[in-house]
Amino acid sequence: MKRYLVFALVGPFVGGFLLLLTTTYQSGYWTQTNLGEVGKLFAVFFKTLQYSYLFGFLPSLMIGAVDDILVHIRRVGPVLRMLLVGLFAFVLASLTYSSRGPDSGAVQFILYGMVGFVPSVISSWLVHRYLEEPQAADNKQEPARPH
Repeated sequence: MKRYLVFALVGPFVGGFLLLLTTTYQSGYWTQTNLGEVGKLFAVFFKTLQYSYLFGFLPSLMIGAVDDILVHIRRVGPVLRMLLVGLFAFVLASLTYSSRGPDSGAVQFILYGMVGFVPSVISSWLVHRYLEEPQAADNKQEPARPH
């Protein structure tokens, strides 16, 4: 349960910020930027944070479910699990967002993929680092005891 809470709290926050950075980069916002413009960016981020959680809550929980499934596979260590969860989120975010807007190409695919990759890897790392994980089930069965 704690795993899903971490994914639900961290994913939309970080992903929403990265999505805002990506869309502002795609629009050309960063070509002539001063310190006041960066302040406006953070103001927009905090004003739209509620929408980041509204639309990022369920995708974050789905990525958390993938992480939860991978925890129970003994051969998948923590680093490989973080990478697999990140790659899964990368592909999903790229397919979801990269077809939007006038531009398309490798840069847009990678930027929007990072919107999914970074929060999922951070969430998976936080779960591994600070929450206790159950040991993978052993396939060996104990012999039956006579009654």
